[in-house]
Amino acid sequence: MSECLFCKIAARTIPATLIYEDEMLVAFDDVNPQAPTHTLVIPRKHVVSIAELHDSDVGLLGRLMLVGNKIAQQKGIAGDGYRFVVNTGVHGGQSVSHLHLHVLGGRHLAWPPG
Repeated sequence: MSECLFCKIAARTIPATLIYEDEMLVAFDDVNPQAPTHTLVIPRKHVVSIAELHDSDVGLLGRLMLVGNKIAQQKGIAGDGYRFVVNTGVHGGQSVSHLHLHVLGGRHLAWPPG
């Protein structure tokens, strides 16, 4: 999708410091962090939200989680704990219409989230 901010980051047409990339996913730190560690993991393939995924996308979802774990280890937050967040739709707090996993940590994360 040519106008999607995250597609442009994944395609490297918008500069971003990628902290992880493979054939399916890229990861970069959020420009508006909500915790000391706040990294986004996104698929290279344009998917608007998790609500659009199908059974055939189980590999993508699994990869998203595994890479999130790698990011938590790389950022040094795996030992104390971290949170994954996937916002879906306007009421779910999704602000960019491209599936993305937030990896949050580095402080105590309260519950409920808000």
